[in-house]
Amino acid sequence: MVMEDKMTEDTGQFLVAQDLYLKSGIHIGTKFRTKYMEQFIYKTRPDGLSVLNIQKIDERIRVAASFMAQFAPEEILVISRRENGWKAVMALKKTTGIRVYAGRYPPGILTNPRLKTYTEAKLIVVTDSWPDRNAIYDAMKIGIPVIALCDTNNQANKIDLVVPCNNKGKKSIGLIFWIIAREYLMKRGVIKSAEDFKVPLEDFVDE
Repeated sequence: MVMEDKMTEDTGQFLVAQDLYLKSGIHIGTKFRTKYMEQFIYKTRPDGLSVLNIQKIDERIRVAASFMAQFAPEEILVISRRENGWKAVMALKKTTGIRVYAGRYPPGILTNPRLKTYTEAKLIVVTDSWPDRNAIYDAMKIGIPVIALCDTNNQANKIDLVVPCNNKGKKSIGLIFWIIAREYLMKRGVIKSAEDFKVPLEDFVDE
């Protein structure tokens, strides 16, 4: 498609092949758009769905992975209340050692040392800024940065780094965390190159 070709110039510099991005639906947004997310939208389809710019998606995934690599696995907490992200974040944990919370996030576990579930973190990553908002509020209270996967309908308030994407589809979320796992391990020096990353994408994607 002409639109997709224009949207994906310089494909040789992408983290993964253009085809892989497109097949995952990572660029397909919703029929709603917030003011902040407009900067990441390429166009609106005839059916009303917004189409995200793949180049910008790729750039933000790259930035997110680089930023995460500044932290040890035990210093990061990845949260996904949305069930579509559970397999992906659990695979991230298994692959990198990064801590994850799949399911409902109980408010206060980052801020209240009296809780049995209390834990410390220096960075949180959420799969959706709306259902994971309690974690974002806690991060704000203790002053740690937040990376969030955001669709076209998300608000970006209180987010330090937005990764624009389809954050509702299993294939899209799985692909994002698969890329992040690979890039994180490379930047931490655990593996030397992308070719050394032997974990199949299927481990992250729930069909």
